[in-house]
Amino acid sequence: MDRSLILNEIKSYLKIDTDTEFAKYLDVKPQVLSNWRKRNTFDIDLIYTKCENIDANWLLTGKGSMLKQELKLIGNQKSADAVMGIQDIPLYDLEATAGLVEMFRSEKTTSVLNSIRIPGIPKCDGGLSITGDSMYPLLKSGDIVLYKEIPVEQQSIFFGEMYLLGVRVDEWEEMITVKYVQKSDKGEEYVRLASQNQYHHPKDVLLSDITAMAIIKASIRFNTMF
Repeated sequence: MDRSLILNEIKSYLKIDTDTEFAKYLDVKPQVLSNWRKRNTFDIDLIYTKCENIDANWLLTGKGSMLKQELKLIGNQKSADAVMGIQDIPLYDLEATAGLVEMFRSEKTTSVLNSIRIPGIPKCDGGLSITGDSMYPLLKSGDIVLYKEIPVEQQSIFFGEMYLLGVRVDEWEEMITVKYVQKSDKGEEYVRLASQNQYHHPKDVLLSDITAMAIIKASIRFNTMF
């Protein structure tokens, strides 16, 4: 059985383009995924846990349907949504939390305003309304961004992409911002945060001062309220 082919089919189902992104989704290092392919193996328990819609028998044997049987029951709306790639993305009220770190960690529902359902978008952990004009005109105050959390480490960053960030200002204050994350000339201990707005100058910050980060997967803008 070609387990590399199975990995490719799962990656295609999840609409993930690269092995690097796939490794992040599975929460393993890219080298681990590469070794799986070379050895024609993978961690079945890990994949079954991470990919909850995948049928266990198909994962073990490569035979039958890739998706769990209940996902074929289109009469069940939740199952139909899973087949169509529709997810309920929680929309958070950042002001009701104690910062980005707590919002990522919290399992409470008090900070959830609503949920967003958009077919066909990449897997997201949540969404929130942004304030400020640092990414204008690409984003404006009041736009909703949908994000996927990532570890705060160099190897997890796709430099040049846009991120939601918590940045430590001092011992008591955390700044929440959306910026491009670029490589810094000061070395790997730093990253450069850049804006779309030409009037906002880029700033090099210590990676250790970033408390939380998430890559921006999509944005929503209301052009009219009626």
